Amino acid sequence: MEHFVDKNSIVREIWGKSDTILLVFAGASAEFALNKTVDWLYFTGKLPKDPLGRLFTTVNYAKSIVFSEKEAALKAINNINKIHGSVEQSRGQNIPEWAYKDVLFMLIDYSIRSYELLQRPLSITEKQDVLDVFNKVGSRMGIKNLPLSYSDFQTARQTHLDQNLENSKLTQDLYQQYRKHLGFFRYHLLLESQILLLPDSVRQMLSLRKASLLTPMISVYKLFRSINLDWMIKEVLLPSAYKQDIKRMNVT
Repeated sequence: MEHFVDKNSIVREIWGKSDTILLVFAGASAEFALNKTVDWLYFTGKLPKDPLGRLFTTVNYAKSIVFSEKEAALKAINNINKIHGSVEQSRGQNIPEWAYKDVLFMLIDYSIRSYELLQRPLSITEKQDVLDVFNKVGSRMGIKNLPLSYSDFQTARQTHLDQNLENSKLTQDLYQQYRKHLGFFRYHLLLESQILLLPDSVRQMLSLRKASLLTPMISVYKLFRSINLDWMIKEVLLPSAYKQDIKRMNVT
């Protein structure tokens, strides 16, 4: 059976661990809020209304692509296109192609950053593998002129960060929604996680500190994980209503 993502791909390892996935979306939540097309998220109202629910919906789509056989993965991507097309039709305008690229680029970047933070540095070959997998997704979605090499991706990624982000009223509103749904403690945990992950330009745009209070805890977490006790930390830190969803993120 042919799979959309090769069984030996580093992408399967990255997206098979709940802690890595949660960090990917911690970083992405910052850029979603800053993106100049954030108004599209407010058009349907789904993300501001239920940011945690939208996280798990997105994770389910990602997993249906990364861990499925090829035809099922292509069907999932086609369904994503169908959903976007429906929203575009309802609003009477198209989502800019650069906005699709922005989402693809942040998933590539934060997949790499999150894995390296919690696991180990990736080789250039492994980073290229991450790029190739997401390029397959992007190509199926009809996104054109994707960077083919990792060095080209780094250049394109920085250009998008420089041109397509701004701190707007919708940015502030979305962060207020994060705080409302996460609560004080977990909201500040999100901010500290973002400080660990975000590119400098993004972090500065959000007026976040350079150093995260979580930095000393990373080694502690890795130690707990090495003796299979990381679940104890997750029990304390993560919302109880979503613990089963988070457990299902792990692919063994």
